Amino acid sequence: MPQKKIKLTRPELKRYRDALARYERYLPTLKLKQQQLQLTLRTVVEQRREAEQARDEMDTSIRRYERLLADWAGIPLQQWAQPAEIRTSQTNVAGVRIPVLEEVIFPPAQYSLFATPAWVDQVLADLRERSRRQVKVDIFLEQERLIQRELTKIIQRVNLFEKVMIPFAKEAIRRIRIKLGDEMTAAVGRSKIAKKKLSAAYATAPGESDSLQPLPESPDASDSTDSSVGNSAPPEDSFGQEDRP
Repeated sequence: MPQKKIKLTRPELKRYRDALARYERYLPTLKLKQQQLQLTLRTVVEQRREAEQARDEMDTSIRRYERLLADWAGIPLQQWAQPAEIRTSQTNVAGVRIPVLEEVIFPPAQYSLFATPAWVDQVLADLRERSRRQVKVDIFLEQERLIQRELTKIIQRVNLFEKVMIPFAKEAIRRIRIKLGDEMTAAVGRSKIAKKKLSAAYATAPGESDSLQPLPESPDASDSTDSSVGNSAPPEDSFGQEDRP
């Protein structure tokens, strides 16, 4: 997955947080589906091996009739032993639709019971049973193929979530938070500097009390006061002369 450029913004932070929440919510579901597919695949593999073993046992039984089949070349036993129709149904296993064998239909065998030996019936039954078991093996192989294909996709998705998408989202969130934190720190520093400058400006500016000066006294009022005071005080000699006889 190519590393795309991360926008160090708050909307991108929210987008990556939402994506991380989705990834962490879907991942347990994918892991559970992976476990179910692994268990189902293990069961199908065991059933397929058992079917192959049963088919091989039937092959061993049929080998006893090889010479007899060569003598009766005029009877199409191999053709009558091939399935004319295979009926299957679909079932859902952990979200995967797989075929299930229902019935194997063979073509009708038309031969004279009096003109053929008794072993023909047994040989035809064994050949048909061998074909039936081979069909089971083929069905199990198809189930195994479909489950394995889906399991491969689920494992790829789990690895994509665990190793690529979740780490990338966490790294993007970390980088965006660091960037936003640096911007916030720088904004706080700028506000402190501006506050200091504003406080210094208020300290150096003249105060309101300094701007108010006292009003000067009127010169006329002072002169009139001095003259009135001087006239009202009697001279010292006049008091002395009046007391004299």
